[in-house]
Amino acid sequence: MNQFGEKEVIQAILIADNNMEQLQPFSDDNSTAMLPLVNVALLDYALDALNRSGIEEVFVYSSLHLQSVREHIKNGIASLSSWSINMTAHVIGGEGCRCFGDAMRDLDAKALIRGNFILLGADTVTNADFRPIFEQHKKTAKYDKGAAATLIFKEAPTSHARTGNEIMIAVDQQNKRLHHHQRLRMHGKESHFEVPLEVFLHNSEVALMHNLIDPQIAIGSQSMLALFSDNFDFETRDDFIRGILINEEILDSRIYVSLLPRSQYARKVNNWLTYATVSQDVMNRWAYPLAPDMGINCFTQQYIYNKNNIYKSPSSTVMRATLRENVAVEANSHVEAGTTVSCSVIGKNCKIGKNCTLVNAFLMDGVSVGDGCLLDCCVIGNCAIIGPGAVLAEGTVVGAKCVIAAGKSIKTVVVKCSVSEHDEVVEKLGDNAYIVDDKQDTLPTYASDSEDNVLPRAAIGIPKVTKTTNTCEESDYTSSSDDESRALTPTVDDTNIFLAEVIDSLERGFREKSNPDFLILEINSSRYAYNMSLKEVNFYVVKAIFSLQDIKEPANQNVLVAINKVMKQLGPVMSNYIKRDEAMLECLKALQDIYEENEHIRSKISKIVHYLYDKDFVSEKAIMAWYSQLDSLEHRSLRQSLTELIEWLNQSSEEEEDNDDAAESD
Repeated sequence: MNQFGEKEVIQAILIADNNMEQLQPFSDDNSTAMLPLVNVALLDYALDALNRSGIEEVFVYSSLHLQSVREHIKNGIASLSSWSINMTAHVIGGEGCRCFGDAMRDLDAKALIRGNFILLGADTVTNADFRPIFEQHKKTAKYDKGAAATLIFKEAPTSHARTGNEIMIAVDQQNKRLHHHQRLRMHGKESHFEVPLEVFLHNSEVALMHNLIDPQIAIGSQSMLALFSDNFDFETRDDFIRGILINEEILDSRIYVSLLPRSQYARKVNNWLTYATVSQDVMNRWAYPLAPDMGINCFTQQYIYNKNNIYKSPSSTVMRATLRENVAVEANSHVEAGTTVSCSVIGKNCKIGKNCTLVNAFLMDGVSVGDGCLLDCCVIGNCAIIGPGAVLAEGTVVGAKCVIAAGKSIKTVVVKCSVSEHDEVVEKLGDNAYIVDDKQDTLPTYASDSEDNVLPRAAIGIPKVTKTTNTCEESDYTSSSDDESRALTPTVDDTNIFLAEVIDSLERGFREKSNPDFLILEINSSRYAYNMSLKEVNFYVVKAIFSLQDIKEPANQNVLVAINKVMKQLGPVMSNYIKRDEAMLECLKALQDIYEENEHIRSKISKIVHYLYDKDFVSEKAIMAWYSQLDSLEHRSLRQSLTELIEWLNQSSEEEEDNDDAAESD
């Protein structure tokens, strides 16, 4: 509440059109805020992060591609995107805006911000909760009227490679006030750091941190905008930080620091290297709940989530291709037989030919790839065509609508469909493909608080996609049709916790002979606590029942007796979830999962399925559909075990048809 008793509206500023030079050629035609990351625009990730933190009003500032951003926001509101329900988004911009500082000065002139605000770029992907940091900044500003901003940083992993977003800072341990800020070199390592002596002389307890990532997030006071208006040499965020630190007494302003908890994720996508890194992080679910299958900007589930982080749209087709790990295949895309895909993203309406290999490849919508292609560490823009046998490797970036000829081999280059007078053409590959020079005569990614420490200018290319460490050693998804593969146990913490809680509830309920209705309430409570879909609940309830100790280690090795004993008590719980054909199919897939783990189940699988059929837990239709989805090679043993049961079901069906025909003739 403010002094008049009115409710304070929490505001945010979202800066679009960042890093235009580093994200070419995509940025030539569209705002970088529209860049799809795992098939969702970067802008939607940022808006969703703000919405989850309770932001009520956000100003999206764009200049170069204002209309594109405005249309995206308009369409998001019309389609009821998740962020549009509780948050109001305004798109504003200025034609004369050349840099971040100009945007801040324009916002100050428009007088739209009425108090403390959250500031971040549309290229920031985070699941952080800003509310505690926002409240801490308000407390700091209450006692220090010169508190201009609280900068938010994230501790980097130990194996983290340089991406241009790494910093070293000196912070007062007592009040978290920033005293020194230095951006680290991307191309190289520092042999030493230089920190002004007065930092240690004037402060009793100083912490030096050199393992931090700067995701470009800040909590700003209203005075922050005024500081940009009063200092026209503040062009970048680093200019602002350096200017405040050098002239603290003159400007009467100070900067504070807050570190995100380990459980929260925040990274900035400011070049193709970070684009690939964050894409892998999202598929690995480090940014959960910003995960592909959770519906990042919508309320519908767009992917089916399978083991090893395979995200496959139900409307896509994978014809006997192998999806190894960290793969997203969007709607209406088609992958032909013999193709292997790992650590890659495939957009909408893409066509991948036979016997291709995709590793760390990021394909946007409408891409066509011919037979026998190798795509290794590359980005391919909308509607590009890659001819048969082509090889794209080592960080190649292909722009929208480019055509790469059959058999062509290129690496470490940027390819554009057409060139402008500002482009330096290195080689013409065809009428719709030009290799352009991506070297930039710019300052390296290094900045110090002292102007004397600025390094000489050097030509630096756009950071490229590089190989990432594979999370799995073998293929776990081989599809023989457009049917979805079985949903094996994922490696997600929340999913494992949910399964463990269900097993615990059912184990306790079975021992104590609890009312099944109470157990159903417990399971539903866990479901909502961990955001589990009904489909996932159906799968894991069955898996939990067959994971009970009495079935895992049955008395006298008689697993059928053990299952019958468990079902007498827990059968109503299973019946509550397994009602429709789709749920019956999930039941059988869960049993298939247990088949791989429990030798007692494996030896009696046919009789167990028959038992479930006799007790009306599964139908003949569901069994037949499940059996037809079992791959003849991968699931050969399981199919052989079920052969007699399938033959018996077929024979029963034929006899019923004959009896029906006889009845009709009578």
